[in-house]
Amino acid sequence: MNSSGAGRYAPSPSGDLHLGNLRTAILAWLFARSTGRAFLLRVEDLDRVRARAEESQLHDLQALGVTWDGPAVRQSERGELHTAALQSLISAGRTFECFCTRRDIAEATSAAHGAVPLYPGTCQNLSEAERAERRQERPAALRFLSGGGTEGFTDAVAGEQAGPVDDVVLRRNDGAIAYNLAVVVDDADQGVDQVVRGDDLLTSTPTQLRLARTLGHAPPSYAHVPLVLGPDGKRLAKRDGAVTLGDLAAAGWDVPAVRDALLDSLGLPGGGLENALAVFDPAELPREPWVFQGTLV
Repeated sequence: MNSSGAGRYAPSPSGDLHLGNLRTAILAWLFARSTGRAFLLRVEDLDRVRARAEESQLHDLQALGVTWDGPAVRQSERGELHTAALQSLISAGRTFECFCTRRDIAEATSAAHGAVPLYPGTCQNLSEAERAERRQERPAALRFLSGGGTEGFTDAVAGEQAGPVDDVVLRRNDGAIAYNLAVVVDDADQGVDQVVRGDDLLTSTPTQLRLARTLGHAPPSYAHVPLVLGPDGKRLAKRDGAVTLGDLAAAGWDVPAVRDALLDSLGLPGGGLENALAVFDPAELPREPWVFQGTLV
């Protein structure tokens, strides 16, 4: 048992949690509790916030039995930490101004179809005169001068991984801190040394590892878990019918039944998260997505 460190679940309050979100939350809880770690809840509300979504999300997690240590924290209230980290990167010469629009980047990276779309370096070597001219046209975003190359890591579910490091945005051109910087800073500050999240974020991990090391932080360990897909094989969404606890309640499913269906999809016993915890073994987890067919039976 690891008596230190923490795991976490960090939802964005963009609406009610769907079955995929809830399944990942259960897994994050199981990973943390099975290793003796604390389990933290962080609301990643830098953008896409909807009224009352946070309250609804926390209620649904608690209803399933997902408990956390200490109060939930909001990413939007941690701006001083994010700004201090950004300033340290600026001082170390690890940032550069970028004036590209999303369209500019999409057009520049269109030739790399099928690969991870990396920033093409358009603004990296602009002269001071060129930057001054561009500032008259639009505000600059700040990007991470990553150094490129690759970073490798061992994922507890996906196994040995290696991928390219990107010059990601650290501060958007509207002045807001971007996700990749905030998540690295918050995990380090909160003592999070175990990150369990959906495998759609697997390709962002090499960049976050590089960013953590550049800031002087020991990176966490990772477990990227398969997603829940809809009947069409695409990411689960409202189009797939009853996919939230509220939807399922209206269709006649009580919370324990939903919880047990999620646990069954992981090959774990129902009856409460403690029952699943007693036999939890990451090596036995499914490696393929769970396809939700519009009903739990």
